Amino acid sequence: MVFLLFTYSTHRIAIDMDLDKFFNRIHHDHLMAKLAEQITDKTVLELIRKYLQVGVMEGGLVRASTEGATQGGPPSPLLSNIVLDELDKELEKRNLRFVRYADDCNNYVKM
Repeated sequence: MVFLLFTYSTHRIAIDMDLDKFFNRIHHDHLMAKLAEQITDKTVLELIRKYLQVGVMEGGLVRASTEGATQGGPPSPLLSNIVLDELDKELEKRNLRFVRYADDCNNYVKM
């Protein structure tokens, strides 16, 4: 994993943010609606929906997932970036300097 950090001479304070339990709270319908804006292939959308709903094993029993996404799987960063695109646009609109990867974000502010 490679992170590129930019140094701004006037922005010397970094605020490190991690969205608490972000992957556990991803709303499936919201994510699927965002994906459907760009993906027209229904088979791909169905595959992604099945990935989201695959479930988790608790005490030897599988429980279907109605929200959230598996953290650590290959699609996790991609899906989180799609969900958090709105956050990125809002931060850009406010002219804030930031670097974000999945649910981790660094904001750089002036002293």
